[in-house]
Amino acid sequence: MSQIAVYTGSFDPITLGHLNVIERSSKMFDTLVVGIGINVEKKSLFSPEERKELVSRVTSRWENVVVETFDGLAVDFVHRQSSRVMVRGVRPLTDIAGEFTMMMANRQLAPEIETVFLMADEEFAHVSSSLIKQIAQFSDDDMLARFVPQEIIADLRVKMSCS
Repeated sequence: MSQIAVYTGSFDPITLGHLNVIERSSKMFDTLVVGIGINVEKKSLFSPEERKELVSRVTSRWENVVVETFDGLAVDFVHRQSSRVMVRGVRPLTDIAGEFTMMMANRQLAPEIETVFLMADEEFAHVSSSLIKQIAQFSDDDMLARFVPQEIIADLRVKMSCS
């Protein structure tokens, strides 16, 4: 039986920390579905379609990674993927409490789904999409490449100049 895992997030934009979790997860499971959550109440930098294209672009090197968008509950999306495993990337200290709360809520909603936490590698422990949005306008491409995949820097620059 094929083992499918699902890694959900907003990926607005995708960071090297996200990519690190995707790469490591892709080695653990037969298929990794990256689920890009759509939250209509949240102001996003990139549209869901743009985020799907960016994530697909930087994950194309892994044949077992599939990128989809979804709205609604993450556990419902996991079910639709015929999966029972949700991958969550965590940064030391900053994410633990929130992720634990979310895991407990998910266990109440779908006890058959297991959550696997992957700690971000040390060099990515401080990287977040919010940080990227803050520093992108003040950093050059070489500096920005320490936080986001090189392939999306031009897209990020265009989007930041429009907002």
